[in-house]
Amino acid sequence: MFELGVQRDFIAQHYLIGGDWGAENQLHSHHYRLEIVLQATELDQHGYLVDIVAVEQALEELIAQYRDRTLNDLPPFRGLNPSLEHFCKLLCEALCVRLQTPALKQITVKLWENEIAWASYTLEI
Repeated sequence: MFELGVQRDFIAQHYLIGGDWGAENQLHSHHYRLEIVLQATELDQHGYLVDIVAVEQALEELIAQYRDRTLNDLPPFRGLNPSLEHFCKLLCEALCVRLQTPALKQITVKLWENEIAWASYTLEI
């Protein structure tokens, strides 16, 4: 199995809803680190799993929707607690749509909200 990974950092704000989580219920920022890992059993005619430039462009376009914004105010989070887990799933699903290639078998997004805490979500394609 071939794997290709790319990382990006960005800052966004949120506050948790639906429970009493102390300070997490107040608006605060996270310096997120997003890692995408793509897997395929075959490479394309150029020897690529996916062109890294295309991955970087997809990440930049997606992250631009969230960078320096309050997640709670954005349509994808309407009715959702903007937890790390929900955010990770939304990012993974959006990247799956942007990076469709015939050989791609799996996409995993790992999202850190700080140096020690992360969540991941994997889509089998």
